[in-house]
Amino acid sequence: MKPLPKLFAALLPLAFLAACGGGSDDDLDDRLDLADPKIRVVHAAPLSPNVSLQRGDVPMAAATDLAYKSATNYFDVSTSEETWNLVTATTPAVTIGSQRIDASRGKKYTLLAVPDSLGTGAELAFINDPYNNKSVASDNARVRVFNAAFNTGAVDVYITAPAADIATLAPTIANVGYKAAVPASGDDSVVMEGNNYQLRLTTAGTKTVVFNAQVSLARNADWLLVPVPASLTPNDTRVLVVQSDSSSPATELANTP
Repeated sequence: MKPLPKLFAALLPLAFLAACGGGSDDDLDDRLDLADPKIRVVHAAPLSPNVSLQRGDVPMAAATDLAYKSATNYFDVSTSEETWNLVTATTPAVTIGSQRIDASRGKKYTLLAVPDSLGTGAELAFINDPYNNKSVASDNARVRVFNAAFNTGAVDVYITAPAADIATLAPTIANVGYKAAVPASGDDSVVMEGNNYQLRLTTAGTKTVVFNAQVSLARNADWLLVPVPASLTPNDTRVLVVQSDSSSPATELANTP
């Protein structure tokens, strides 16, 4: 009878996590690096055609013909080393970029179509999320930023209590350059409590706000915030909220100055 207490103790975290409302992309196996690796695609290149994902030359049904400002949910892939190609959904298809991924358990990978430096085409960007910093019992949310706004320089990101004065506050996520992720690929996302917040983007190193919106960050949410150009006008920016395990994986936030 001695093994029973150990078995009961091992099951407690799973029961606790279920009570906290863990989603299918935020379960015990994710946090213990036991889950199958996952991949998703984000289309953030405004002048690019729709895009599709291929594993080698094999089209992926879960990521086909994606329009600008859309994304897929994460989907499971095998633990193997593969070349993934992001291509235009045209005939013939044109390869935007390729990424070799040695997929391992507990890891999540994001492939993004982002504007090139001229804003007239698309390039491939890649984020490896190791998902290492969230404890079994935590119901905190996770946030990362990728700047796809070619008409905006580096930005500071403030996620604060509504109406908080940012004059004396440090950025929540600082100095996110164009075509860069912060935290960087391979590092864990920033952990925050689920709550109602005010999201503001400023030009990096200043308090000049170029984007403002009220947001509700749910417990256990996993957000990738993607600034995208609203026009060719400098600093005219919108933000895509890309969230896993959602019926609407990508939602555009309106700027409310």
